[in-house]
Amino acid sequence: MHRLVLASTSRYRAELLARLRLAFDSANPDVDERPLPGEAPGSLALRLAGTKAEAVAARRPDAVVIGSDQVASCDGQVLGKPATREAAIAQLQAMSGREAVFLTAVAVTGPGSPVAHALDTTTVRFRPLADDDIARYIELEQPLDCAGSFKCEGLGIALFDAIESRDPTALVGLPLIATARLLRARGFAVP
Repeated sequence: MHRLVLASTSRYRAELLARLRLAFDSANPDVDERPLPGEAPGSLALRLAGTKAEAVAARRPDAVVIGSDQVASCDGQVLGKPATREAAIAQLQAMSGREAVFLTAVAVTGPGSPVAHALDTTTVRFRPLADDDIARYIELEQPLDCAGSFKCEGLGIALFDAIESRDPTALVGLPLIATARLLRARGFAVP
């Protein structure tokens, strides 16, 4: 059996993949994540997941590699990782009382096999958020490294009225239902 490698340094993705109880390594894919001009959010997520998997597979030709990427959008506007408190406040203010769509892609590649992809769509309905609520949330959870400026696996869940998804793990960053299916197709023993 080939070694499994997660093309990510995200602790969130590593924690999710660990749920499948498969031994794996993590590697930094070191790819440019900027969108191409006019690139749709779903296309961007799929392209980046595949690019990450292929970048690590080029360095680890003996391994099966998983790449993943998540793109958040509100009214067609892509929302990246905020990086600053001010950007996080602006993102949450823009989504207050509205819906945002999170497209989470996974790609698996490995020795002698083409890249296989899957894409999960999650819709999040934010409750109306007061500026004090936003400031308090950002102070408590520091979601500056998360697309959309929240952590649904933590306190961020309190920002929502509803979440609609086929896979609850997708919103955290790795759709495990699709990942397990793609790994089973590669011969991994995932129940």
